[in-house]
Amino acid sequence: MATEIELKRGLQGVYIDKTQSSFIDGTEGKLLYRGYSIHDLAEMATFEETVYLLLYSKLPNQAELDAFDAELRANRAIPAEVLEIIRLTKDAHPMDVLRTAVSATASFDPDTADNSPEATLRKGIRLTAQAPTIVTAHARIVQGKEPVAPNPNLKQAANFLYMLFDKEPTAAEARLMEKDFVLHAEHGINASAFAARVAASTISDLHSAVVSGIGTLKGPAHGGAAEEVMKMALDIGEEDRAEEYTRGILESGGRVMGFGHRVYKVEDPRARHLKAECEALGMERGQPKWFSILSKVAEVMEPYRARGICPNVDFWAGAMYHLLEIPKDIFICIFAMGRIPGWTVQVMEQHSNNILLRPLLLYEGPMDLEYTPLDQRS
Repeated sequence: MATEIELKRGLQGVYIDKTQSSFIDGTEGKLLYRGYSIHDLAEMATFEETVYLLLYSKLPNQAELDAFDAELRANRAIPAEVLEIIRLTKDAHPMDVLRTAVSATASFDPDTADNSPEATLRKGIRLTAQAPTIVTAHARIVQGKEPVAPNPNLKQAANFLYMLFDKEPTAAEARLMEKDFVLHAEHGINASAFAARVAASTISDLHSAVVSGIGTLKGPAHGGAAEEVMKMALDIGEEDRAEEYTRGILESGGRVMGFGHRVYKVEDPRARHLKAECEALGMERGQPKWFSILSKVAEVMEPYRARGICPNVDFWAGAMYHLLEIPKDIFICIFAMGRIPGWTVQVMEQHSNNILLRPLLLYEGPMDLEYTPLDQRS
């Protein structure tokens, strides 16, 4: 008798390795980076501190943070050849351009082929610094404008907004963007991190792994929900249409974007921070209706909370980006920019105790068919 094989479709509930980078409790709605609560980091830590924590396994002191911040600022420029590639591919989706440009930077990185922990750290820092330059250069080229050079006097999040709009953001705007980067920096073995680990498990390099992560993140089932949520809000248009619109999706068997998560069975712990920021920013900008619309959608979805279908981090992110006047097609790129440190850590962990990731598929097709020569086939 053949042994019965239990399928774990989607690898759901399967542990593939150990990690020290982040802890997720989907039942309690708990997220820790290196043991630190995401709530404390979101409210008190800078993005630079958070990246240092992920890469070096500890919070930096002031001297360490200053040196690390200086290293990030010094590595923001991209080669002229990569900028030309961005111009040549300007009509592609921003995530395709980001993926292509990250791949191209490998040609100019002195450590590309070096998979040592030290070299991978250096590459991770460079890619973290360069990604906003790539994204904003493309966004401005699409608008018929020239890219804006990085501002060495600004921190990572503020510099992103500066390069996008060619003006320094307010302190409040910069802090909003920084909080978003912190919330997206790492999240365990999600689809894009798994893809990065699969690439790393072949003993490929960090650039290849990050390209794999970007390609995987692009899918709307993973990273594209923030853009889809904002499209939904724009379709709804007014708060008094939100309930009918949402119920229409549900009754037709559709999915309300921004709700549900493969791991969290309660509200995503990251969502509360962006919800508060979205409400405050909407009031400040005289556009409270987007928060009101999404709040009404959330109200209609409330009965589904008992089934573990709750708001995730993307539900409020899209409205926040919209209020900051960020183009919708780069919403997902913001996720990628924040996640590069997390992918770097995942790759380093994979390389440190490597095993080729090679799961199996259960074959259900025909067996032992007899080959028929071409001239005998009907």
